[in-house]
Amino acid sequence: MTSMASTNFLVFFTLVLLCMIGSSRSKCDFEAIFNFGDSNSDTGGFWAAFPSQSGPFGMTYFNKPVGRATDGRLIVDFLAQALGLPFLSPYLQSIGSDYTHGANYATLASTVLLPNTSLFVTGISPFSLAIQLNQMKQFKTKVNQVHEQGSKLPSPDIFGKSLYTFYIGQNDFTSNLASIGIGGVQQYLPQVVSQIAATIKELYNLGGRTFLVLNLAPVGCYPSFLVQLPHNSSDIDEFGCLVSYNNAVREYNNMLKQSLRQIRESLSDASVVYVDTFTVLLELFQHPTSHGLKYGTKACCGYGGGDYNFDPRVYCGNSKEINGRKVTATACNDPYNYVSWDGIHASEAANKLTTFAILNGSYSDPPFPFQEHCDLQPIH
Repeated sequence: MTSMASTNFLVFFTLVLLCMIGSSRSKCDFEAIFNFGDSNSDTGGFWAAFPSQSGPFGMTYFNKPVGRATDGRLIVDFLAQALGLPFLSPYLQSIGSDYTHGANYATLASTVLLPNTSLFVTGISPFSLAIQLNQMKQFKTKVNQVHEQGSKLPSPDIFGKSLYTFYIGQNDFTSNLASIGIGGVQQYLPQVVSQIAATIKELYNLGGRTFLVLNLAPVGCYPSFLVQLPHNSSDIDEFGCLVSYNNAVREYNNMLKQSLRQIRESLSDASVVYVDTFTVLLELFQHPTSHGLKYGTKACCGYGGGDYNFDPRVYCGNSKEINGRKVTATACNDPYNYVSWDGIHASEAANKLTTFAILNGSYSDPPFPFQEHCDLQPIH
């Protein structure tokens, strides 16, 4: 991005802050959020199904692990706070959940396409987008059957007054990159886009009318991929990111954008919004110091130090014997200075900045300024 783009980024950041702080009421067109995704928006679903998460995850805001793959809050958390809603309870969490303002179907390692392998073989979640959609259908059926006061379920009319968010597809893109390369992955990416489009249409038939679809992040700037994916030095740009991989993400994102435009034409009474989180995160990776951060392509939580602080042999929070010595991938003391939390996921600081961009609406197609739909609440 140019320096002018950096300036614009800061301008909208300031405007949104002023708008939010100036809100005194709490009226919002959206009474609930229903989220579909992977670890970028999982608020505890995966760890409810497979309990084992430990620190330092959750260290920034919650001061304990809470099933989120970051140091604090996710984009979906900040969105909920801005809209005056509580954090989303995971659909898979049986204890302590409250679904009166929505549900979260996302799980860590989820894909859009049905996995052809097992969690215990490759680490891919069994809860793909089709499964998440079926869970949503079951949820609506149960709401219609058993809704009553105090049931911690929403009113049956909630589904037309909700925001449906998607942040999924990264695992479809990245899980096979090392084995089949960009060309191999690109063969099935049209299916990924088609599945997202079909899911939106099914949710429309369930009563959904407002859909927010976040595109794929610039994975070529992620420390884990910079360490693990094959490349040569000529593939690294001036900001330390992988050019070919980011270009491939751009191609996918353009495909997704066009598909959503086609859906918009066929569902004329719905808002189908494409959100360009790629551009926002790329700006943070390229110019972290312009936005109050210090480190772009270096992980806060990891092992090895150096440019990336990432070692695929020992992930954040884990310990392992390497070269006859027990080592632990620990967290930095200042995650608020990092774009990348653990080499794979964004930090709370980056998630907050990305949310401000989403709320502003200028990174959306069509533009979708949230302040026209809600009296936005302050995000702290």
